[in-house]
Amino acid sequence: MFKRFLQCVREYRTATILTLIFIIGESIIECLIPFITANLINSIKDGAPFSTVIQTGLILAALAILSLCCGGIAGFTCAKASAGFAKNLRHDLFHRIQDYSFENIDKFSTASLVTRMTTDVSNVQMSYMMIIRIAVRAPLMLIFSVIMAFIMGGALAASFVVIIPVLIGGLLLIARKAMPSFRRVFKKYDRLNESIEENVRAMRVVKGFAREDYEKEKFGAASEDIRKDFTRAERLVALNTPLMQFCVHVNMIFVLSVGAYLIVSSGGTLINVGEITAMLTYGMQILMQLMMISMIYVMLTMSGESMKRIVEVLEETPSLSNPQNPVCNVADGSVDFDNVNFKYSAKAKRNSLSDVEIHIPSGATVGIIGGTGSGKSSFVQLIPRLYDATEGTVRVGGLDVRSYDIETLRSEVAMVLQKNLLFSGTIKENLRWGNPDATDEEIVEACKLAQADDFVRSFPDGYDTYIEQGGTNVSGGQKQRLCIARALLKKPKILILDDSTSAVDTKTDALIRAGFKKFIPETTKIIIAQRVASVQDADMIIVFDNGAVSDVGNHEELLSRCVIYREVYEQQTNGGADHE
Repeated sequence: MFKRFLQCVREYRTATILTLIFIIGESIIECLIPFITANLINSIKDGAPFSTVIQTGLILAALAILSLCCGGIAGFTCAKASAGFAKNLRHDLFHRIQDYSFENIDKFSTASLVTRMTTDVSNVQMSYMMIIRIAVRAPLMLIFSVIMAFIMGGALAASFVVIIPVLIGGLLLIARKAMPSFRRVFKKYDRLNESIEENVRAMRVVKGFAREDYEKEKFGAASEDIRKDFTRAERLVALNTPLMQFCVHVNMIFVLSVGAYLIVSSGGTLINVGEITAMLTYGMQILMQLMMISMIYVMLTMSGESMKRIVEVLEETPSLSNPQNPVCNVADGSVDFDNVNFKYSAKAKRNSLSDVEIHIPSGATVGIIGGTGSGKSSFVQLIPRLYDATEGTVRVGGLDVRSYDIETLRSEVAMVLQKNLLFSGTIKENLRWGNPDATDEEIVEACKLAQADDFVRSFPDGYDTYIEQGGTNVSGGQKQRLCIARALLKKPKILILDDSTSAVDTKTDALIRAGFKKFIPETTKIIIAQRVASVQDADMIIVFDNGAVSDVGNHEELLSRCVIYREVYEQQTNGGADHE
């Protein structure tokens, strides 16, 4: 796992190494200062000339400035290295998610992925910063301070043999008790983010049903749950400080008491005032570094859960991948389903599609009718290989979709969904998602074809009108028409409309379909609709029922023999009097 994270350091390796070098320099200098100070005190006691005091003082001042410089440079390089490491980690996570199929995304909730890319990355960044700075400085200072304490204090330094194990044991016990609470918090963060995401996305529904109080209570409960776990953990971690203070004062009392006794009893031959001063300084350094090490332990243990969650995303193998020698050209828009079965998960008890056998010639207009959950959307999602068929073969342009380069295949298949999404930016910028190189003339032509040009020109800024995030400043029908125009700019070989004209009136729907027939005759057009009027002029109409193809034919054929189709038609035409 650590090896995987080290790969994210990359161009910030130099800043990381410089941080380590300057931290080592700072640690050595800080351990030398008490030693030189103790010798200065002893020299003053022995009657050293003032020039010696001045000289030693200048050396101490120079060392202090040098230590300050080392610490300042280390802080700068550490900030650069840790922030850069986090940037690379987010980059790798985001790029990995882009390679995911829908099956992989279904495995992780959206809220969980957001938490992993934000809170978890921040935790790992903090740990990385502590590792390259404090985790290097604290052990070095601890080792140097213990060595210098024994050099300066001799047997008096034996007090650390007792104090250090007591402090380490206490800190480890506190950290061990606090960790379960920290681990529980991350999963609760996922649920909290999910509650926020649902509430923001469904704000109109919440307000429409006057459920603000319920949502507040739900959010408050999730937030309170996190507060309780954090409070429990922080209450335990807070014991670190009083434990350390206790050990510091016990050590100070021991050094002063025993040191004073040794000075008096030996007349200053065993130990002197300077050495006691150094012992107190080194004692404080030793205990402070132990405190730092305990905080590192807490942070690393807490971020260990974040590391596992991030690695889960990074090491998730995309369920869809390119073949060894992918085909990079789609011959035409023909679509064939050969005995296809499909289910979204291997654990699913029943198939979403069963024994689908369909053959669509290139350039045909195909309508798809069926009830909710009948398999219509599942059918079209197999064409651009958003999912792979569980059994059987899906072919586009005469070749198995699994033989194509995924990007090539999806570039030739444009999908417009019922739940359309527009991104924040101008109308032009949104439309150029379909084709980044589209000219203004091509954009206008696509909008005219999608019956969007008139309403776009009615805006004060026309095609430069700014679309708010999610397209909240345009109506549902306007959003659908803009998304159809965006798909048309791809100039695809296959155009799929998944109930994407449901928010437009029948007249506009008819104009859009007439435009398709006139301007993109060679494009295969697959139209999922609830209205029979939207598909009755199609070359072929597929009726789905309970995940299987119930019947295939044109409008007249299905009226004469397909019960499901006839019932839908009669319900929508007041009993079908015209047909009779």
